[in-house]
Amino acid sequence: MDNLPQSKDENLLVGYNTSDDAGIYRISDELALVTTADFITPPVNDPYIFGQIAAANAISDVYAMGGEPKVCLNLLCFPSKILPHEDLEQIIAGALNKITEAGAVLAGGHSVEDDEPKFGLSVIGLVHPDKFWTNTGARRGDALVLTKPLGSGVLFNANLKRWVSDSAMQQCVEALIHLNGEAAKVMKKYEIHAVTDVTGFGLGGHALEMAKGSDSRLQIRMDNLPLFDEALAMYDRGMTTGVNRYNEKLIGEYVKYEKSFSATQKQIILDPQTSGGLLVALPADQASELVQELSQVPTPAAALVGEVLSHDDKPGLIIS
Repeated sequence: MDNLPQSKDENLLVGYNTSDDAGIYRISDELALVTTADFITPPVNDPYIFGQIAAANAISDVYAMGGEPKVCLNLLCFPSKILPHEDLEQIIAGALNKITEAGAVLAGGHSVEDDEPKFGLSVIGLVHPDKFWTNTGARRGDALVLTKPLGSGVLFNANLKRWVSDSAMQQCVEALIHLNGEAAKVMKKYEIHAVTDVTGFGLGGHALEMAKGSDSRLQIRMDNLPLFDEALAMYDRGMTTGVNRYNEKLIGEYVKYEKSFSATQKQIILDPQTSGGLLVALPADQASELVQELSQVPTPAAALVGEVLSHDDKPGLIIS
């Protein structure tokens, strides 16, 4: 979309030029709309849980901008000649469960016939036009905090071969249906400089977007990364995802590894997440308190995973 013309509407506060999680449109001096859309293919067989994960994934974009979700529309692709309509009802029921938990409403949606199911939401939220977050404000000396473990991509693929234990899959699913709203509410007490949610581009891809948007270099500390149980083991067994290689190309020229990490460890940086956690940049002297408070909420993870090293003409990532 880099070659498309940019909007000249002064009320469009965040558009598509910064690869942010949602758009922001000011409608008054006190109010702005947060607007986003996201949909996914099923990572699980249970249609109700699929609906929950897809909804949490879409709503997360509003939380990542500091907004409050208000109105949702279903985005549904469904093979009605293959799957029973009960599955369709369960997908939407699961989504409605998370929409209601988020304090939003479901106002309708749109469906099309397709060869495989896909589901997600268009979400509209509200935020003050002077108080929203973006992925472009990280400052030198900031600490980086992550609110969910990594590794869901490889676990879902490995689970198709029944390599993953029931307990590990349960831990993963529970984290993915967990709304990022609790973490965002806690974060509003702090001086937040930049936020993004970690999804399909993996931690590496989304951290790079923050680095580029902030003209900075981010350092990620591999040993501090929270991981889902058995995620590394699945990579050790040779499992991967179809997205890892794309994500590797995405960050390739921008990433420097300061240690001799194994190929398995590097894959965790590339692992595509669904309904992932928030990656947060804030002043270093506030980070420990934020981590402690997030741990008490609780969130699926609350980890200090790195820092912003410098502002630079060539943004990038340093993995140490």
